[in-house]
Amino acid sequence: MPHFFIKSENIKDNIIRIDDKDLLKHLVLSLRLKNGEKIKLIDENEISYECTAENVSKTLVEARIDSFQKSKRKLNYGLSLVQSILKPDAQGLLISNATQCGVYKIYPVISDNCAVSKKNLKDKIQKWEKISNESAKQCERANFARIEEISDLALVLKNFKKENVLIYAEKYENTELDDALKNIDKNSEIAVVIGPEGGFSEEEFEYFIENNFKLISLGDLIFKAPNAVVAGISNIVTRLK
Repeated sequence: MPHFFIKSENIKDNIIRIDDKDLLKHLVLSLRLKNGEKIKLIDENEISYECTAENVSKTLVEARIDSFQKSKRKLNYGLSLVQSILKPDAQGLLISNATQCGVYKIYPVISDNCAVSKKNLKDKIQKWEKISNESAKQCERANFARIEEISDLALVLKNFKKENVLIYAEKYENTELDDALKNIDKNSEIAVVIGPEGGFSEEEFEYFIENNFKLISLGDLIFKAPNAVVAGISNIVTRLK
């Protein structure tokens, strides 16, 4: 069952009052929530509530709290994705996959072989945030994945400690993943970098090598970018427990 995000200020006397128009529309009109049905909610403090719906209407839903606990459905370190922007359908799938894998920030960047131009990306952030939020609900994440402003690859990488940058490269691999993770600082933001469908350009590889970034590989198989995100991040998450 998916859970839905609420604000703790709407909790009083063991009752959660839901009056957000978008959430009401989803619960009452789309899901056809009825009195007596169970519902999962979570607040900004990452407290998860098992509730029973009461007084369901189009303008208000009241939910009685049956039990609650601190949600554990998040990583205990800051794992971010730096990704070259894809065409719309693939970009949406990538954001959904990354959210399910636990990333807490997504940095969409323009790279040399990017499938779209920056001028065609106006007002995309809000759409991508909606995709991320829906995925967070479906997989019961304790928090949302934040979508950062569109930027350039080199500018974004300057914000991270060099030892915390892990670049998945289809060639020029210079380290094994286990070795790359040995000096990771889990107290600082970690960047996983995924390129476009066409891969990074030779100029970008030269930049990575000149700056001594760690280049790792997904092996001999070739993945589409949205699937590379799942494979790449999962490999890291299972090792950084």
